[in-house]
Amino acid sequence: MNATDVARYLKENPDFLSDHGELFSELTVPHPHGGQAISLGERQLHALRDKIRQLEGKLAELIRFGEENDEIGGKVHGLSLDLLAAEDYESLRGVLFESLRSDFSVPNVALRVWNSVLTRAGEDFSPVTESVRFFAGDLRHPYCGAPGNLEVLDWFGVAAPHVRSVALVPLRREAQVFGLLALGSEEAERFYAEMGTLYLSRIGDLVAAALRRQLG
Repeated sequence: MNATDVARYLKENPDFLSDHGELFSELTVPHPHGGQAISLGERQLHALRDKIRQLEGKLAELIRFGEENDEIGGKVHGLSLDLLAAEDYESLRGVLFESLRSDFSVPNVALRVWNSVLTRAGEDFSPVTESVRFFAGDLRHPYCGAPGNLEVLDWFGVAAPHVRSVALVPLRREAQVFGLLALGSEEAERFYAEMGTLYLSRIGDLVAAALRRQLG
């Protein structure tokens, strides 16, 4: 009888080891982490401890993610309250840019609005090309990744040459995109293609709603 036959026999007779419990202390196997031989019972304990450590690691990771999400959620809530309290466009813009820079640690922020009933002087209402409008209109979720669009990159002014990653958040009135919120970072991995965009989308919804209230 070879090892394969033994393995097959044990699978076909699952009660064998229960009926012969003494084998757990009599038979030995190599220690999972090297060293002397240990009994089957000890080997099972080591395997169980390893499994527990893995589960504890996963639980700690889930708790960390949950705490991070709670923290971000609190910041989004604070931003929403500030946007609601803004009485005019200048106040709205001020609290938006300050929150993104201070609360969310985004060093470079730019905003462009088009197709608005009420326009204002200033860079936020500067003309944008059709290619940018089409790009924004095609976005179903915020774009995160390398700053491939040079026109949008220029919105960051003197910081543009140092921006290595961007998040571009479309601003919508129902299904119509009427603006773009651009976030830029000098860190290449700050905004990346595979990152989650739930909170970016929610910020975009809040900003779009606040802008619609101010601009019509």
